[in-house]
Parts: sequence; structure tokens; C-alpha cells
Amino acid sequence: MSLSVIWFAAFAVFVIIEACTYQIVSIWLAIGALGGFAAYCMGCEFYVQMIVFLVISFALLGLLRPVSLRLMKNKGIKTNAESLIGKEVLITEAVDNMRQTGKGKVGGMEWTVRSVGDERVEAGVSATVVRIEGVKLMVKGKEE
Repeated sequence: MSLSVIWFAAFAVFVIIEACTYQIVSIWLAIGALGGFAAYCMGCEFYVQMIVFLVISFALLGLLRPVSLRLMKNKGIKTNAESLIGKEVLITEAVDNMRQTGKGKVGGMEWTVRSVGDERVEAGVSATVVRIEGVKLMVKGKEE
């Protein structure tokens, strides 16, 4: 079996692994395999091909992986319920933590609401969502 087939197979395997894992590790090995294949095409001995493969792979892994991870990192976009934090909720049922009552509407959906610091919030007023605990919005009443 020709070394060109082995280098191509190594490249294909690393690309497939990267496609399945998204860990940004094997892609650098795939590029290193291309370097090894280039060394093969130039007529270099196998040990030189392996050195080229290793140097390219680990140089890219060490230099570019941290940069690529930083670029791909979630930009902190809030999604789903987390996006409600800081928004106003219209209290539809008085919030009383002692009686465990309270409902409110935000974004067209009704939520169970509890107040922060056991303050009572009357129905018909708005409050600010401070955090979410399970399926409950924790709110702070508006200072008038």
C-alpha cells in the first residue's frame, strides 16, 4: 500500500472525527496529514514525513486552537427563560410569599411569581424579574 493512500486515509479519518465531535482537535491533525502528504510528494523519507506531520499538527493545535475556541465561544446571548431576567412582568395575581400566591405575565406567557425579600406586590402593577428559580420568576416590585 502506498504512503499516499495512508496519508489520504489519515486526513479523511481526522476530518470525519472532527465532524462528529466538534472539539477542534482533529482538524489540526488533518492539516498535519496534508503536510505529511506534501512531504511524501517531495520524495522525503517516512521519518521526515512524520516529523512534518507532528510539527504542523502540534503547532496548529497549540497556536490556533485557543484562538478558534475563543471565536466560536457563545457570545452570552440569553435564550429561553434566561432572557426574561431584567424584564418587566405585569402582576396578575398579588404576590405573597407567605401564602405562596402570585402570578404574572411577561412576553405573553403567564408565570408563577414570587418576590425577592418577601415583599408583597399587588396585582395590576409591574415588577422586574431578578432571577429564575425552577419555574418561578423571582421579582422585585417597582419603587414608586
